Amino acid sequence: MSSLRMLVRTLTVAGLTAALIAPSSVARAEPSVAELTARIEKSSTELERVVESYNKLNEEIKANKKTAAALHARIGPLEEQTARSRADVGQMAVTAYKTGGLRTAQALLEPGGSASLLDRLSTIDRLTRERQDRIAGFTTSQRKLVDEKNRLDATLAREAAQARSMANTRKKIEGDLARLYELRREAYGRATEAPSPRPAARSAPDAPAVAGSAGVAVRYAYGAIGKPYVWGADGPNGYDCSGLTSAAWRAAGRSLPHNTRMQWGVVTHIGRSDLRPGDLVFYSGLGHMALYVGGGQIIDAPSAGRNVLKRDMDIMPIQGYGRVR
Repeated sequence: MSSLRMLVRTLTVAGLTAALIAPSSVARAEPSVAELTARIEKSSTELERVVESYNKLNEEIKANKKTAAALHARIGPLEEQTARSRADVGQMAVTAYKTGGLRTAQALLEPGGSASLLDRLSTIDRLTRERQDRIAGFTTSQRKLVDEKNRLDATLAREAAQARSMANTRKKIEGDLARLYELRREAYGRATEAPSPRPAARSAPDAPAVAGSAGVAVRYAYGAIGKPYVWGADGPNGYDCSGLTSAAWRAAGRSLPHNTRMQWGVVTHIGRSDLRPGDLVFYSGLGHMALYVGGGQIIDAPSAGRNVLKRDMDIMPIQGYGRVR
């Protein structure tokens, strides 16, 4: 065999051997810390969007249940009023029967004679008609309320089905996050941020002196710094973004829905130059929001795996600003 042919054979065998023994991991290198962080942030953003949709649905369900309870409270008295009026009509019918059963001679002998008898019959007839009209009114109102309640019940049933579907979506994303957190643990040594030291029992020392209800909301937000992001939570041990702002303003005596889009719909919209501590900052897509605390800073519950923190306001594109009235 020529030396050239021997060389070709040797190189071919060496190449095949190298291909067989080369580690397969070369083709799929482990993701870098930066790549892991980007994947976690992307999944966290997706989860927050789902959570805010879930929060909105829960707010709608609570409102509809409250309306349904109010309708039920109105239907009950109408049923009682209808029953009482029907009883009155029945009593009048008995009276009319007894009065109408008097002999003409007896009616003529009684004081007032036939005129008195006719007056009594006329009065009974008029009262009976009034009671019947009232019963008809009660019945019509009751029917309208029952129809409205039935429509609400159907809406609640649909919303409950949507909530179950939303929960399934949330579970999928949480499962994805759990796998990413495991990778983060490998990269950083822990899956979530370490909790920050809690401030003293008195108001947090860094909280600015802000008067009125806005000051109460700001101090509440400072007191939440270091607590974990918890989806669907509005304190006191954890928050999502709209849960933090609604909890802060609840402490100040104002009621805000636990949903970013719904809060955007109830606040007074203001310009950036008008911002003052206690105002709300809404980010593009209305998937995230924060409480403005002055000096271009916000306090927010960032995303899953992170803690409530104070940071620069321009963390992402801003949709607008709102003031709680």
